Amino acid sequence: MPSINRFAFVTLLAAGIAFAGGRIDQPKAGKMKGATRSAIRSGWISVHLEGSPAEIGYQHGYLLAPEILDTFQVIQMESVHDSNKDWAFFRKTAREVLWPKIEKEYRDELQGILTGMQAHGIKQLDMWDLVAMNTSLETGPYYVPFYDKQQGTPNAVKPPVPERCSAFVATGTYTKDGKPVLAHNNWTSYMDGSHWNIMFDIAPNKGHRILMDGLPGYIHSADDFGINSAGLMITETTISQFSGFDPKGIPEFVRARKAMQYAGSIDEFASIMKEGNNGGYANNWLIADRRTGEIASLELGLKHVNLQRSKDGYFAGSNFPVNEKLVKEETDFDVKDMGISANARHVRWDQLMSENKGKIDAQLAKTFLADHYDTFEKTEQPSERTLCGHIDLSPRGIKGWWGPYGTAGAVQNKVVDANMAAAMKISAAMGHACGLNFKAKEHLEKYKEHDWQKLMRDLPANPWDDFQAAR
Repeated sequence: MPSINRFAFVTLLAAGIAFAGGRIDQPKAGKMKGATRSAIRSGWISVHLEGSPAEIGYQHGYLLAPEILDTFQVIQMESVHDSNKDWAFFRKTAREVLWPKIEKEYRDELQGILTGMQAHGIKQLDMWDLVAMNTSLETGPYYVPFYDKQQGTPNAVKPPVPERCSAFVATGTYTKDGKPVLAHNNWTSYMDGSHWNIMFDIAPNKGHRILMDGLPGYIHSADDFGINSAGLMITETTISQFSGFDPKGIPEFVRARKAMQYAGSIDEFASIMKEGNNGGYANNWLIADRRTGEIASLELGLKHVNLQRSKDGYFAGSNFPVNEKLVKEETDFDVKDMGISANARHVRWDQLMSENKGKIDAQLAKTFLADHYDTFEKTEQPSERTLCGHIDLSPRGIKGWWGPYGTAGAVQNKVVDANMAAAMKISAAMGHACGLNFKAKEHLEKYKEHDWQKLMRDLPANPWDDFQAAR
């Protein structure tokens, strides 16, 4: 029998879902028609969802109910710890600040998730828990500081804006076949990162088909790697040390999902992301259009939004801000300190792009994501300065870096080229691409200050595997 989380397996059996040939058979009638869930493969769970927003949500909630509950418990624990606010604060924010800006299509999908979970027998969550989960990346690091400043909160704890992810997109003379190549690894805490193992294949009644990675219970990718049937290849990296939030804007998670589902060009993607921009989860988006060969960088701050495009070149992301005005007015980032992670990795991307010009393909992209070269020390040593991030292995120690996220690194990796995107296929590796395994027990025994992360689990390095939209 393929390996599967024991709790998930028991729950699936109780719901009448049985294994068959490495795939899990689900009820085919009604809202579940066409939906499938795979057994775990190379650390990933693949789900196919189709239909109306309510049907897609129901299928999602039913097929991933145990995993959604597990992920909720982790997100709740991290959010409360990092902000020094109780979960009621996040529920209230979800209900009063964010919910009014969520359009009906995605409200229906969120309600569908809850209904599907309840049909599966898991009834612990309500809508405000689910919305708070989906907005966790923009509420804590962005809305909380805004709220505390507005309220004059004494001794406020500012949640960190973690430096998430390394990524690049290249095309033209930089790639082996002249077509776009896109690659990304997700930097986050090992506690929530071990849950970031869902490959969503979504065929909505409206908009384009989507293949994206994601977290159980989230209607967006959250680390934002995906492709759509219109030919777009999409990812991003967070803008480091950013501050700013507009409570009147549309939640970032709604705009990110909408852009992946409805954008058919770089211009349409940029338009959707800019409309109602609330500044939450401020990112440098890297986009490619496989049909035209064009690539783009959309640096989406709150005050400053910058779009660059090229049909022959590359854009890289490692959490460094690009635009000078954005750096000065919206961040506390030190562009001159080459010893900090974002700058050191920026230098490494430039080196790799230059050294491999004309040779870059999907296979080479995978080696880049496993890279351990520290450009500041000029040594091979996994740490927070390397493209394959290992913050927990930094010789500079883990205290004070990434706030409470010392137990963090590149938890998973994805690569796609134009030919793969045309076939709706993504190559992905769960865990560190370099092959190093993370052992939760060993880490917690070494760092007693991280005892609060009691839900942390091992993150083994899995081999690269290909995932394709169902035919």
